[in-house]
Amino acid sequence: MDNSPNAGGQDNGPGNSLNDKPDLHKRLRRFLFGKPRDLNDRRIFHRLSVIAFLAWVGLGADGLSSSAYGPEEAFRTLGQHTYLAVPIALLMIATVLIISACYIRIIERFPHGGGGYVVATALLGEKMGVVSGSALLIDYVLTITVSIAAAGDAIFSFLPADWRVLKLPTEILLIVLLTIINIRGVKESIIMLMPVFLLFLATHAVLIFGGIAANASQLPATAMQVSNGFSYGATTLGIGGMALLFIHAFSLGGGTYTGIEAVSNGLPIMREPRQRTAKWTMIYMAASLAVTAGGLVVCYLVWNVQFDAEKTLNAVLSENVAQKLSLGKPFVILTLISEGALLVVAAQAGFIDGPRVLANMAVDSWTPRRFSCLSEKLTTQNGIVLMGAAALAALWYTNGNIQRLVVMYSINVFITFSLSMLGMARSLWSGRGGGRPWKRQLALFVVGLTFCLTILSITVVEKFGEGGWLTLLTTSLVVLACFGIRKHYRQMNVKLANLYANLACLPKSAGKICDPVDPSQPTAAILVGGYSGLGIHTMLAALRMFPGQFKNLLFLSVGVIDSGIFKGADTMDYLRKQTEDSLKKYADMAREQGMPATYRMAVGTDLIEEMEKLCLEEIKKFPSITFFAGQLIFHRPRWYQAILHNGTAFAIQKRLQLAERTLVILPARVK
Repeated sequence: MDNSPNAGGQDNGPGNSLNDKPDLHKRLRRFLFGKPRDLNDRRIFHRLSVIAFLAWVGLGADGLSSSAYGPEEAFRTLGQHTYLAVPIALLMIATVLIISACYIRIIERFPHGGGGYVVATALLGEKMGVVSGSALLIDYVLTITVSIAAAGDAIFSFLPADWRVLKLPTEILLIVLLTIINIRGVKESIIMLMPVFLLFLATHAVLIFGGIAANASQLPATAMQVSNGFSYGATTLGIGGMALLFIHAFSLGGGTYTGIEAVSNGLPIMREPRQRTAKWTMIYMAASLAVTAGGLVVCYLVWNVQFDAEKTLNAVLSENVAQKLSLGKPFVILTLISEGALLVVAAQAGFIDGPRVLANMAVDSWTPRRFSCLSEKLTTQNGIVLMGAAALAALWYTNGNIQRLVVMYSINVFITFSLSMLGMARSLWSGRGGGRPWKRQLALFVVGLTFCLTILSITVVEKFGEGGWLTLLTTSLVVLACFGIRKHYRQMNVKLANLYANLACLPKSAGKICDPVDPSQPTAAILVGGYSGLGIHTMLAALRMFPGQFKNLLFLSVGVIDSGIFKGADTMDYLRKQTEDSLKKYADMAREQGMPATYRMAVGTDLIEEMEKLCLEEIKKFPSITFFAGQLIFHRPRWYQAILHNGTAFAIQKRLQLAERTLVILPARVK
């Protein structure tokens, strides 16, 4: 067998040997993760996709939630020079709109998914693609960790100080719960969390617009304060010093823009027409983030918000606004709960897009191929579990410290942003004069690239010793691991091709006409994947080991639905045809050798479950049947081989032994 198994499972149905086992495990899986998807439903892709509003909730929440820590970090960096808050707010708004406009152009260029890995690979080459992809993987892990840590800060801002000992355990529990609901499916998780998103919009609209309106009488005084502040700054810092402080604060507030890329990477989950849905999602995100981030910075200035070691700036602001508007403590609690809950929703982007990047890289053999597998709920379950586990590790390492996490987070975001902007600018320059408004688009990407490189450079230099080094080191190690995995897979492909090169031109049986398959005769059932040398080797080895024993050959194969295949409504038809074409080649080859042959197939997400059911069904039709499967065996076992290669044959053998049937594993030895 040369397909990769998935960790998902399905009901075994009547006659399955596993029915003797207790049902507790199955009932628990159904309760936690829901029922399997119906793969025969022609509308399944439509049912799983989301409209622009739901995409805004699931992916846009990542960008919108960054207003909980990005503007605060920028305002804190200003120190006593808060008069720079107004230009900071204006530049924040401009940056959000510029980066969003760039990603709308990227969506147009890559209508099937324009995340950083895809864009960099297509426009800058495979090496830059794997750098961008690796940065994205770390980024999405930290998306989960940062969002949950910031949620903990927001929620525990209004709780008694003694309760802060529960902050880290609460954050761990939230990551575990999010992992579970994302395994259930993207759409279900978004709908479940949508009320939180709407509550955040309502409370923060009151906080920003109500806050500015309530203090409208102080706006002239604030304007005078800003004007005097500029004069004071020019005297004490100088124009150059003010400019450096301004750029410094703007760059360290780069966490504000961290979620913008999520929309272009999440195109595969969006309702057709995807491009239009994605553009509207990006517009919703850009508008809401620009208003929220810019509005909060202005409110900090207007209300003269002072720093509190035990509270976030948003907590202090909401208390001041609630007191002025006579909204009372309930409004403060509701606002902070909605902020904390939205940050939990924002972690969705890490669970949605992180496994998708991992799966795309797995399809291209940069990461273990098992990460491209889909579960019975048609989610990239292995990737979701890995993202959750890695986020827990990051949370534990930093003890949930949001300042350290935001620094680590922002670096990789802007590595990906910069590579995407550079790739698009290079592509536009190479295709200049092609009739498109390339000059305007090129100018847009050059400005976006300048902003991204500025933020990236200052963040790395300023925060290298505060956690930036760890992000760069971890990303570098992931890049090296990806190159090592790709090299291993390529070496294996070459060795297998050389090993079975002589099987491509087998001698045909001259003039012999095959009899039809007789199910009552001894039958060798060969478990195969796609048409390959390994499958041919398994067939020939079975006949050689038992000369004259078998009168029929039966080829069994499962078409596995993975993230590289599951692209649209025609997925199932395409996969069935592809699987059947491979089986026909095996059967025709066997008949050319004078052996009666036929084939059977199934389609599903879990290779082991589906192959077990297929074998048990064929036992009823072929009483004298023996199963054979090929398995790669390495002369020198290494710890990583179990991760990069599956043990499918051994897993199926164990299942069939429980049914008192024999599966002979034929080794394909590789040095």
